[in-house]
Amino acid sequence: MRILLVTQYFWPESFIISDVVRELVKQGHEVLVVTGKPNYPDGQIFSGYQAGGVQHDLFEGGVELLRVPLWPRGKGGAKNLIFNYLSFVISGLVFCPWLLRNREFDAILVFAPSPITQVIPAIPLKWLKKAHLAVWVQDLWPESLSATGFVKQPYLLKGIGQLVKAIYANCDTLLVQSKAFVEPIARYTRREKIVYYPNSIDVEALSSAVAQLPADLLVELEQNFCVVFAGNLGTAQSLETLVETAKKLEQYEGIRLVLVGSGSRLAWLQEQKTLHRLDNLLLPGRFPIEAMPLIFARAGALLVSLKDEAIFAQTIPSKIQAYLAAGRPIIASLRGEGAHVVIEAGAGRACEPEDPSALAALIYTMKNLPAAELQAMGEAGKAYFYENFEMSSQVTRLVEILDTQRKER
Repeated sequence: MRILLVTQYFWPESFIISDVVRELVKQGHEVLVVTGKPNYPDGQIFSGYQAGGVQHDLFEGGVELLRVPLWPRGKGGAKNLIFNYLSFVISGLVFCPWLLRNREFDAILVFAPSPITQVIPAIPLKWLKKAHLAVWVQDLWPESLSATGFVKQPYLLKGIGQLVKAIYANCDTLLVQSKAFVEPIARYTRREKIVYYPNSIDVEALSSAVAQLPADLLVELEQNFCVVFAGNLGTAQSLETLVETAKKLEQYEGIRLVLVGSGSRLAWLQEQKTLHRLDNLLLPGRFPIEAMPLIFARAGALLVSLKDEAIFAQTIPSKIQAYLAAGRPIIASLRGEGAHVVIEAGAGRACEPEDPSALAALIYTMKNLPAAELQAMGEAGKAYFYENFEMSSQVTRLVEILDTQRKER
């Protein structure tokens, strides 16, 4: 199958869509990627790239990437994010029809974490190429804008809802990463367009990667019960809860909260660590994805947390699949679909979100469980991953969905 992928985020940024493309090519499909300039999550254009101009790039030595101009996210704030979102839309609309002239595709796939507006450049391409347009929805708009406080005015949220409705109307298939997404999305489009398609990760690629960790981090991981959080450190992750949890755990020797990653609230975390002298809160920074298996393997438990908002109860954070595959016990400070997966898998335990006392108690309990019980949780999670989320079978299913849906419409 000839697939055009449109996504604002792609390698060398760490998103699962890069693994999907790798597997699509391995299975014999032809993929071309239209994307922006890498700048997530720190907001600065990566070395070797520039914000302006169209750049041609190669992924894995063979997948062609067309990178359109992009306004970087900067240090955050509404102005920069709005310019970042709009720049991809405008650049895509201006450059893509010309860049893709004389190119034919069977399907166009949009990988759509926020913002949903990145679908817009794919809509005219759908008509120009007479191709099936599928969107892999990772985030609910306008609900996520309200939950994170990015947009508060009801009239703006209503207007964005109308925009979402118009975008979905021009899509042929809506792939949703959580079953709980079906009902909210059905408010904006026909239900028959919606197909459940969960996230995954490429375990094989990660297991074959070579990486090293700093000696001081290795010492902490090997000498303490380290509860590792990995990923974006932003508003949605309820970092206030984690800071308060660290305060409550100070009285216990040998427990560390290790927050691996970066994001818009990293500076705030560093300030809190210094202000409250939290030696048990470690902020080692961001590591390449190849290093994550080394960190996960040495963790006492893996932590996922989200704010207590209805939209986050409907979301399965993609880190959950990575945690399951790592074979380590999981602590889930959230409710809804994400917690359901952890409990159903037998991979760990959950507590109410935004409750530092409950989270601290759960971490203390997990530390004192027998090693055999912790190992059993990890093994159960890994088995659940291979049964429900394994990359190769999921990509095969993706192609089947695209092929079936385009023939039916």
